[in-house]
Amino acid sequence: GSGPVDATFKAIESIAASGAELLLYSVNAITTGTDAQGEVTVRLGKDGRIVNGNGADTDIVIASAKAYLNALNKLQVPDRVDPQADV
Repeated sequence: GSGPVDATFKAIESIAASGAELLLYSVNAITTGTDAQGEVTVRLGKDGRIVNGNGADTDIVIASAKAYLNALNKLQVPDRVDPQADV
């Protein structure tokens, strides 16, 4: 893409250098009116892991950046091990 959201994601990725792949980008209005707040969901995949990130703001570019960063942060956390599972 060539819009402001794509530019934002590319700027974040140029700093984070995560190598994650964008699998889903979704926007939904969570309030009504001309100053509606948008909620963005981003799904990223890397090395077989898939995570979702969410962000909300009245500015959709900011909401998108929040969602992307939320997903990147989740990729940094190791998968949880179920303490009740057989080892």
